[in-house]
Amino acid sequence: MPTIRHPSVAGLFYPADPEGLAREVRGFLAAAGVPDAVQPLPKAIIAPHAGYVYSGPVAAWAYAQVARLAGRIARVVLLGPAHRVALRGLAYCRAEQFLTPLGTVEVDRAALASLTDMPQVRELDAPFEGEHCLEVQLPFLQLTLGTFSLVPLLVGDAEGTEVAEVLARLWGGDETLIVISSDLSHYLDYTSAKAIDARTSQAIEDLRPEAIGYHQACGRIPVAGLLQEARRRGLHARTLDLRNSGDTAGPKDRVVGYGAYAVG
Repeated sequence: MPTIRHPSVAGLFYPADPEGLAREVRGFLAAAGVPDAVQPLPKAIIAPHAGYVYSGPVAAWAYAQVARLAGRIARVVLLGPAHRVALRGLAYCRAEQFLTPLGTVEVDRAALASLTDMPQVRELDAPFEGEHCLEVQLPFLQLTLGTFSLVPLLVGDAEGTEVAEVLARLWGGDETLIVISSDLSHYLDYTSAKAIDARTSQAIEDLRPEAIGYHQACGRIPVAGLLQEARRRGLHARTLDLRNSGDTAGPKDRVVGYGAYAVG
């Protein structure tokens, strides 16, 4: 029997009922609208990872771009910040499948095996226990791409260059999509959050990870790795949506920032 990573936040961050979950995600995607066909297809996206009521409308703007890749993508490299367990470098777990209410996603164990000679990467199950940042991306990926294999990595205390090295190893061709899971600022008032998140978005568009500080994005290290590799490869980043929880489903005195970005 395969080793399965069961969902930790189904029924909390998003609906546990398959029909309700699919209906909610499709509603977000419909509200995001049809992407401009003249824009380049994305090699990578950055999407937020809060409860769907808060960040789902923003994440959908990134996944509307991903939907353009349906039928092309065979593998998704998914990175996000470890929230629950401190770790050095990057971690993968023993799971052979990730389960969501919409079904299972096969883990590309061969791709993970190709990283074992990299000193910043190791196998650790503990950081994945209860972690939400990768899990909440999966239903969006399942409904936009259909079948794909997954390379799931959590990022802890690491340098952006270390993440960029891993991404370079996994970059692949047109069959591979890279997804970085990150929220932006946390628990500022609405006006302050809008100002700092605008600066973060500009830094992403300029491919300047050095301009993204510790408090500007919880996934700033995986974001930095992507921006460094994108800059090395001559790619471009663009902002698709930029809002916060005060715009979607929360009060405005203490908000979390969310941005959706495409890199290609």
